Amino acid sequence: MSTAKKFAGQTAIYGLSTIISRSLYFVLTPILVSILSARVYGIFTKMYSYASLLGALLAFGMETTFFRYLNKRDDAKDKVYSNSFLAVAALSLLFLLLTAFFVPGIANWLKGDKTGDLSDYAFYVKCFIYILIADALCVIPFAKVRANGRPLRYGMIKFLNVVFVVGLNLFFLFIVPYIIKNQLPGTQWMAGWYRFHWVGYVFLSNLLASIFTLVMLLPEILSLKLQFDGPMFAEMFLYSWPMLVANISYIINENLDKILLDKLLPGNLSELQVGIYGACAKIAVFLSIFVQAFRLGAEPFFFSQAKNKNAGNTYALIMDYFVIAVSLIFVALVANIEILKYFVKAKELGQRELYWSGLKAVPLLLFGYVSLGIYMNLSVWYKLSDQTRYGLYISGVGALLTIVLNVLFIPKYGYMASAWVSLIAYASMMVLSYLLGQKHYPIPYNVKKNLAYIVSSIIIVFLSFNVFHRNLIVGNLLLVAFAGAAFWAERKQLMAILKK
Repeated sequence: MSTAKKFAGQTAIYGLSTIISRSLYFVLTPILVSILSARVYGIFTKMYSYASLLGALLAFGMETTFFRYLNKRDDAKDKVYSNSFLAVAALSLLFLLLTAFFVPGIANWLKGDKTGDLSDYAFYVKCFIYILIADALCVIPFAKVRANGRPLRYGMIKFLNVVFVVGLNLFFLFIVPYIIKNQLPGTQWMAGWYRFHWVGYVFLSNLLASIFTLVMLLPEILSLKLQFDGPMFAEMFLYSWPMLVANISYIINENLDKILLDKLLPGNLSELQVGIYGACAKIAVFLSIFVQAFRLGAEPFFFSQAKNKNAGNTYALIMDYFVIAVSLIFVALVANIEILKYFVKAKELGQRELYWSGLKAVPLLLFGYVSLGIYMNLSVWYKLSDQTRYGLYISGVGALLTIVLNVLFIPKYGYMASAWVSLIAYASMMVLSYLLGQKHYPIPYNVKKNLAYIVSSIIIVFLSFNVFHRNLIVGNLLLVAFAGAAFWAERKQLMAILKK
């Protein structure tokens, strides 16, 4: 149990830091929707959707490659670090050269037939160019922090980044208007440039926070020893490019629905639907936080355990408790959705009801994250066996489903089509990864037990949301019953872990 205990300890630290950081960031949702209309919030959602796609491209899958080659070439760690960082830095420089001269054209394409000032869109584009570059340059230094077993440093930097983002948003959206309204010192200067309820301040805050994070990682960047190794880089490239395509496919699954909603619906409806869908999707962030925390701890841990003879049993044990955890979180979030919905309320009654109309998409998005988390757990097989092309194939199927089904059904069903497609894509990837993994790199997962927990959680969520109409008391009684049954079924294993 010592290896599982080590994994649990690191994941708990990553999880706690991620929860604290994301909870602070989550505070922005009620703040933004309280002052921005659903249409303007749609611009916010759309810009971050494009940024996610480009961010995956700049990272080039080098994060996973870095962990793999640290384990595979532990005699040349400095070269692995150097190759990984230089690859991302070179891509970032190329991206800057390709985009800096085309800002007006990109801004005009983003604006389309929407109302608004073209110069505003140009500002948004400039912000995101530099956000993407700063974030890309942080990828490998952050991976180095994780590889060195320093989750506390990782968590602290991420926490300070979010504090910076939230603080700057509060400054621009609330403190400056308060100073101007009450004629406090600095009013004359601020009134000369300030624009009330301008979404551009959100993007500017993110840019400043990204630069701050890059500065925080200077110790890792300055420790870089430039030792470019051509033959090793060629190997790393061959391993990495399928991961790049797989990561882009994942980002497509995660964000393309917002982009297609914007493009496939009429101009007067698209940003409204994107705003509603994007705001309600924030409730699913709670489950996404757990999945992200798991990935942060799992990736370096899985690679470090690859040479152990009992690695397969360790991976299976981790899967057991991961499935139980995500199933419980799934049920808990739906049971308390009548409380969580207040994170997406607006000041005006009409706007509030407009946002809440999207709650019916939340259970679908949540189960999509359950499937995604299981897929991430399962994906260890093709990463450890250097068969990353299968990650490309699996994610490609998910991306293809996302594109085709969204294009077919968004015009008729709007954001509800996107929610269903998200679930279908992730569930398909989960099933494909399991079937291929058992063929090429068998791991003794407890399939029947895991399916029992998953199916039970789906039934309970259906009852809580549709039959009992989101009743808080009934939903939480069902949650307690489910948790109690899980504890009773796992009591012997849990007691054995606690004793050791």
